[in-house]
Formats: sequence, structure tokens, C-alpha cells
Amino acid sequence: MERIPTIALVGDHDERIAAHVAIPLALEASRMAVGAQVEWSWLGSDAVTASALARFDGFWLTPGSPYRSMDGVLAVARYAREQGIPLLGSCGGFQHALLEFARNVAGLGEADHAETNARASVPVIAPLNCALVEVTDQVRFVPDSRLAAAYKTVVTEERYHCRFGLNETYRSALEEAGLWFTAFDGSGAVRGGELRGHPFFVGTLFQSERRALRGEPVPLAKAFVSAVAIK
Repeated sequence: MERIPTIALVGDHDERIAAHVAIPLALEASRMAVGAQVEWSWLGSDAVTASALARFDGFWLTPGSPYRSMDGVLAVARYAREQGIPLLGSCGGFQHALLEFARNVAGLGEADHAETNARASVPVIAPLNCALVEVTDQVRFVPDSRLAAAYKTVVTEERYHCRFGLNETYRSALEEAGLWFTAFDGSGAVRGGELRGHPFFVGTLFQSERRALRGEPVPLAKAFVSAVAIK
């Protein structure tokens, strides 16, 4: 019997977190739309091991930070990046994908997250100038990016629930190391990015999965499911 591709929902599952309710709904609708046999299960941040990682064909780094184990989430991001495994990160998941890249690719070994280390010497993830808690805002995508292709447009509106994001001080270092920022708000602040040459490595500060709570399609989840299905 052919093995069914499986996605790990990486995070500390909590039904009180809206995104944790929304993500399975988004995946189910996307699976139906794509016509793909794809399954998913939760992988706790403190349950990440080499054998656990090997069971999965895609990883969704979910919102809900601080995680029980930052190291676990960073290990998933590194594994997916290095092994060419499809990865999607939303909100805290995106922040930690940036952090892993900063430490292991951009040469910022002391890169850290201000949410868990307010005295970090290299705060790649820092408090936003204006918190985006239950805020809907316009997002602009770079043409020809995976995000623009998924949405079939370069302008949309998305929902946020976060207080932290990329510290612009370190943006150029990440870009020079190969990270491509492809989503921005009206002021030009980074709201998403991806890796060129990777089968699917995309992260967003916004929580596109929230669309599923309104019964709407989730373009990014559909693109992710498609990437996992053809891996």
C-alpha cells in the first residue's frame, strides 16, 4: 500500500488558540480542493527527535509561542530547510524559522527572540512598533513569489495575532544570506518570506489559516498541501 504523506503540526496543541482550531480546518479544505491524500498530526515542540522528524513529509510551524521547547522548533526548521522538506510557518512559526536561518545560515550565532530573552544581544525577533493583536491589515506580495502565486494576486488582507516580528536591523544580513522577503505591509515592514530553490519554505507573520474559521479557502494552505502531496 502506498504511504500517505503526513504533515507535522509543530507546536504545543491548545484548542484555546484560534489558529490551532483553524489549521486542521484549512488543511481539510485544502486537501479536498487539491484532491490529495494528505494526513496530519500534532508534534509537540518538546517531542522533536530525529526519528519523529523522519516520519513526516511536511511541517507547519504553528502559532502559540513561547513554545515549551524553542530548540525543538528550531530543529524542525533546520531539518526542513536542509533536507528540502516543505515547510510553512505562521506567526510564531515564521519568527522561529527566521531565527533558525539567522543562527545557522546568516552567521548570527547569538540571534534570539525577545519574547523569551528580553536582554538578547542579537534580538532578530523583537517587539513590533505597534502590536498586531486581532488586527486585519493589507498585505502586498512581491510579484513572481510563491506567496503571490498562491494567492493569485499581489494585494490581500490578512488577520494577525502577534506582538513580535523581524527586527529591521538584521534584515539585510538575512537577505544577503539568501532569505527572500516577499510580503510587506503598507509601510514596507516585513510580513512574510521564503527561500528560493527550496521545494516549499514559506513563512508569514499573519495567520492565513484564520480564513478557515470563516469558511473561506486558505490559498497558502492549499499551496502547502500541494507541495507536500507531490514531494
